[in-house]
Amino acid sequence: MAVSKSRVSVHSTLTAVSSRPVGSGNKTHKFTSLDHAMGLHSLHIVFYYRDNVLKDFDLDPARVSLSDALSLYPQVTGRIARNGDGNWEVKNNDAGVRVVKAQVGASFDEWLRSADGMEEKDLMVWEEMPKDPTNWSPFRIQINEFEGGGVAVGLSCTHMHADPTSATLLFKSWIDTHRGRAIAHPLVNSGSDLCTRPDTNPKKNSVTYYHAKSIARAAPLVKMATATFKFSNAILKQCLSGISESCQNATPFDYLGALFWTRVAQLKVLKNNSTYSLSICTDFRKLLKKTPLPLGYYGNALHFSMLSLQVRELSSGSDLGHVVRELHHHVASVDDDEVRSAIDWLESRRKREGEEENSYGPPFRMYGPELTCVKVDHLGSSCGPNGSVVGPLMYDTAFDEGAEPVHVSYHIGNVEGEGLIMVMPSSEGGLGRVVTVTLPENELAALCEDQALLGLQPIMLLNGGRGRC
Repeated sequence: MAVSKSRVSVHSTLTAVSSRPVGSGNKTHKFTSLDHAMGLHSLHIVFYYRDNVLKDFDLDPARVSLSDALSLYPQVTGRIARNGDGNWEVKNNDAGVRVVKAQVGASFDEWLRSADGMEEKDLMVWEEMPKDPTNWSPFRIQINEFEGGGVAVGLSCTHMHADPTSATLLFKSWIDTHRGRAIAHPLVNSGSDLCTRPDTNPKKNSVTYYHAKSIARAAPLVKMATATFKFSNAILKQCLSGISESCQNATPFDYLGALFWTRVAQLKVLKNNSTYSLSICTDFRKLLKKTPLPLGYYGNALHFSMLSLQVRELSSGSDLGHVVRELHHHVASVDDDEVRSAIDWLESRRKREGEEENSYGPPFRMYGPELTCVKVDHLGSSCGPNGSVVGPLMYDTAFDEGAEPVHVSYHIGNVEGEGLIMVMPSSEGGLGRVVTVTLPENELAALCEDQALLGLQPIMLLNGGRGRC
C-alpha cells in the first residue's frame, strides 16, 4: 500500500534556552511514583491560531519571551538521568528545549477540514526517549505555518514530566510572559506532598484496579484513528435539561462521557449478559482536601478509576439518563482517600527483589486496556484581573490581543486497548465541549456516522473528511 506524503515539511531546528542560568540551589527535579508510572506515555497539545502570530520566530519577541519563561522552569529545560536509587530525575543544566519550524502544504481551514488525528501528529515533533537520554530534549515545540496564513504551535513532552494541566500552564506561562502579564498559575514543585501516608488504606477500589493494570497483558496492535466533535453550549444545555430528572446535577462531562460510552459499546461485539467497563481519568488537584495541590502543581495529578455496567444498560434502547447518573455518582465518589490509596500502592512498589532498594516499580499502561475517558474540562475557566473569569484556560493563550486560538487539540501517546475519549472545554466557553475520540479505524468510521451523535449537530474537525463538517 502506498504511503501518502506528509503535508508538513520541517525546514529548521533550533534550541531555546533559559534567559538566566539555573540557580545553584535548584540542581535536580525528582519524579514521583505517579510520574514514573506514566513513563510509557507522552503528551501532545496543538494550539491553532488563524493569524500569523509567530511570523519570524528567529527574530520575533516570542523567542525572547520563551527564554524568559523557561528560566522559571529548569525542570523543563534540563535532561533526564538516573539517580543513585535507580529512579529518573531531571538534571537542571539549562540544556534547553528543541524548537522545530515547519511549513504546512494546506490552508488553515483546509487542514482543519481534511486532516485527521493521525496526520495531526505531523504538527507535533516527537521521538521516543532513548536508552541514554543525556542529550535528549524531553520537551519539544513545533511552529507550523499554513499556506495563506495561520499557525499551529505543537507542544510535546514525556507524560512522566507533565499531565495536561501542567503542560497547558507551561504554555500559558510563555503567553503571560510574552504579554507582560503576571503568570496566573506558576508551576509549583510539591512532589513531597504525594508520598506515602503513615497510615495507608489498601482496601480501596483503586488499589485493586492499579494492580490489575500493572499486570495486564499488552493489547493486540490495531490500527487506530482519531476524530474530533465540537458540541455547542446551546445543544448541551438542552441535553442536560432533557436528563435532569435522572441526574439533576449532571455536568457536560457526565453527559458526553455517558453518550460516547454507550455509542462505542454499540460498535463492540459484546454479550448481553456481560459487563463493559470505562476507565475514567480525572485531575485530583482539587480533590485532596487535607493537603490540596495548587492548580500550578508541576507533574502528574491524575487518578484512574473504573466503572462497569451491564451491556444491557448501555444498549440502544436503554435510558441514557441512567448511565449519566451512574457516571456522575462514580466521579463524585472519588475522594481524597481513594486518590491517596492509589499513590500509597504506587509507593509500595519501590522495594523489588533484584533491583535497587528504593527504585520505583516499572511503568505500565495507564491509558487502557479498557476504553478510557479523560476529564479535561476542569480547565474550563481562567482568572483575569481582579479575579474575573475570562473563559477556558487553554484558550487564554493569545500572543496578541484578540488573536486567541480557535481550537486546541490534546493527544496521549502510546495508547493501547479499547480506545480513548477526551472531553475538553470549547473555545465557545460555557457548557460547550470538544470531544476527541481515538478508536480502531473501522469503529471510528462507524462512530462518525452515528445518528445519535450527529443529531446533536456537532462541528467535526480533523476527521479526515468523515461525517458532517
